[in-house]
Amino acid sequence: MMRSLWTAATGMDAQQLNMDVVAHNLANANTTAFKKSRANFEDLMYQNVIPPGAETGAAGTIPTGIQIGMGVKTASVQKIFTQGNFTETGNQLDLAIEGKGFFKVLRGAEEVYTRAGTFKLDAEGYLVDAEGNRLQPEVSIPREAVTVNIDPQGTLSAFDQNGTLLASANLTLYDFPNPAGLLSLGKNYFAPSDASGEAVEGQPGTEGYGTLLQGFLESANINVVEEMVNMIAGQRAYEANSKVIRTADEMLRIANSVAS
Repeated sequence: MMRSLWTAATGMDAQQLNMDVVAHNLANANTTAFKKSRANFEDLMYQNVIPPGAETGAAGTIPTGIQIGMGVKTASVQKIFTQGNFTETGNQLDLAIEGKGFFKVLRGAEEVYTRAGTFKLDAEGYLVDAEGNRLQPEVSIPREAVTVNIDPQGTLSAFDQNGTLLASANLTLYDFPNPAGLLSLGKNYFAPSDASGEAVEGQPGTEGYGTLLQGFLESANINVVEEMVNMIAGQRAYEANSKVIRTADEMLRIANSVAS
């Protein structure tokens, strides 16, 4: 069987996965704080017919040799944690992180991390995310509070209708040595892994952590035009590999007709 058939097949498989990644990015173009993914590829092993530097009969060496590649494989699908744009909502409990960091929420018994700051109050007055999971450390706002102010450094102050301070708290951010190594759980949640390292706690605006923007949400860091270009490039690469398979098949047909 011609080697090119299998080589081109790996190319088609790789471009199919690349298209899956692009489709996921485009599908989440309007998802709050979504972080895009990128497929990374690497070439497969080589068949060394003649290794570079092999000796010739004249006591010389071959400068390049003959190395035939066997195709491509997916090395990783990497999350890209660049900053998304900000959308003003006017909701005093909506928070966007400008810079590095994640919010921590408690989902059941599991601590998970997110950049989606769509917070609300539960029946007991605690800050919770869109899924009803409480922000960690827990923050409670009195029922009598009318105004809630959150400054860029994460200091939360709740006031009644007379401007009297009812409660205050400090919001905390968390970061990781390698955010790209976080385990994606869906629903804007991430969990630590051996690749990401352990979460490191910090205060907004200090030691490299981002600041908070009250009344804003972070948009997905998707550039739709860029993703469309990636989609077209992937489609053309897929088409080119399929043509290689058709050409190799035609060459086999010709060889069989000669043999018969």
